Amino acid sequence: MHLSENEGIEGSTFVVTGGLGFVGAALCLELVRRGARQIRAIDLRSTSPWSDDLENKGVHCIQGDITVKKDVERALRGADCVFHLASYGMSGKEMIQYGRVDEVNINGTCHILDACIEFGIKRLVYTSTYNVVFGGKEILNGNEALPYFPLDDHVDSYSRSKSIAEQLVLKNNGRPFKNKSGKCLYTCAVRPAAIYGPGEDRHFPRIISLAKLGVLPFTIGEANVKGDWIYVDNLVHAQILASMGLLDDIPGREKRPIAAGQSYFVNDGSPVNIYEFLRPLLRSLEYDLPKASLPVPYALFMSRINCMIYTLLYPWLNRWWLPQPLMLPAEVYKVGVTHYFSYLKAKEELGYVPLVSPREGMAATISYWQERKRRSLEGPTLQTWLFCIIGMFVLFCAAYLPDIGPVPIFRAISLFFLRSMAIIRVVFLLATAAHIGEAVYAWHLAKRVDPANARGWFWQTFALGIFSLRFLLKRAKK
Repeated sequence: MHLSENEGIEGSTFVVTGGLGFVGAALCLELVRRGARQIRAIDLRSTSPWSDDLENKGVHCIQGDITVKKDVERALRGADCVFHLASYGMSGKEMIQYGRVDEVNINGTCHILDACIEFGIKRLVYTSTYNVVFGGKEILNGNEALPYFPLDDHVDSYSRSKSIAEQLVLKNNGRPFKNKSGKCLYTCAVRPAAIYGPGEDRHFPRIISLAKLGVLPFTIGEANVKGDWIYVDNLVHAQILASMGLLDDIPGREKRPIAAGQSYFVNDGSPVNIYEFLRPLLRSLEYDLPKASLPVPYALFMSRINCMIYTLLYPWLNRWWLPQPLMLPAEVYKVGVTHYFSYLKAKEELGYVPLVSPREGMAATISYWQERKRRSLEGPTLQTWLFCIIGMFVLFCAAYLPDIGPVPIFRAISLFFLRSMAIIRVVFLLATAAHIGEAVYAWHLAKRVDPANARGWFWQTFALGIFSLRFLLKRAKK
């Protein structure tokens, strides 16, 4: 398919569901660059890291829920093309909120389809996932001829619901409009690999946070396991090409859009082991990958226990104090079982080729995270936190509390190392004085070196003493 860069974009109105998200915002900005007449970004959130930029570029941001039919109709009325990106349950605690996953991914998609038919919107590009064909069984250079993975065999509700939604979208291709104009809806699905780039807000923050705290205990699977990645700009490029593939007025293909009813795998074209892919990023941030490796069967066993625990905690899944699960079964399959796909069909039919190489994409991602680290509060591992907090608590209990509960045990442990109660009290007072003095010094130093985080440096150093202060001193030297 050979079309001009802005074919079907200039003078058209677009709706992007999930438009305030990482990929949705990038897509909106690219549509602006290519001369779209109007762009509407509907999202459940009212703000995001990209919302100010979107509004400054003229994107109309609409706060709405795609599970609410009136919100969908308000956003889609008068549109020429819809990019449906909004979804729920891709990773972490969201994966266990089964009802919400189905409500957004299935019911929300049905509302999008109904609105397209009601308002005569010709083009619908659905952002799907390779998980519609992958469920833990090895796939090497797979293509679109692969059958859908059996719905009942999926280990997570996200993959199952996305599979149902994609099939609904593709089955509605060619559905006539309600106004009986003789025209119809054209649909297609784009199946991206794991998405990365500056600002990616689902996977990388979680991985980097675990690495920072030193709680990435092991890698999963063999070193020869490979998977696909796609840089955000490459995905946006594929989505726009897919929308062009739904145009029904191309000479020679009138009323026979090449992409109508089709699905397309898209990626960077360089399958790689996930840990080797992440290694340059983590090294640039001075974090290390664990050397130990856990076989997939053992990781699955642990992940199922994790899943069971978090299912029991279902009423509190949205609470801030409940951390993300270390891993869930679907995530084990993603990192521990080889699965990568060919983008040959997208190349031949849509003209898709990656615009940004993996090296360039990772370089941009590294620059983003280095700058983010420079602006954030740096700190020690979780083990250091526990050592300091528990150590000071034990010393306080041993020095001053009466013999209740576990205090006699704390006092016995302290006496074993420090020999007398007087020494225990002196050590506790000296340690407290040192923490206070280091915290005050950290406050004054941070006011010069990192003023935005001065308060954080004070309280962190108050809790951890030199274990926190050394990071600030290192930053001051730079």
